Amino acid sequence: MIFMTFKVFASAIVIAFASWLSGKRPELAGFIVALPLVTLLVLPFSYMEHQDPANSVLFARSIFVAIPLTLLFFVPFLFATKLQFGFWWLYIAGLIFLIGTYFIHKWILSLL
Repeated sequence: MIFMTFKVFASAIVIAFASWLSGKRPELAGFIVALPLVTLLVLPFSYMEHQDPANSVLFARSIFVAIPLTLLFFVPFLFATKLQFGFWWLYIAGLIFLIGTYFIHKWILSLL
């Protein structure tokens, strides 16, 4: 239970800090969020919890494949001025792209 509490606390601090920083220095907050912070937290947490090196390697491989695919979430935001949609429409479009990328991700992992 202590380990679970630590994981929640560490994750909450990272998210809260990035959110706070986005109001003061959005370019720095964007850079920090783009770092594999979640991966840096989750990989050792997962390994410590399950003690399964093969599973941890598969987990890391899945993350490696997913990262470039998940960037498709931002495509609608890149075209925001041309599309003339509000934030929530852009956000929903990004989520729709993410749904599609899940199936692409699953397919790529089946090839590895």
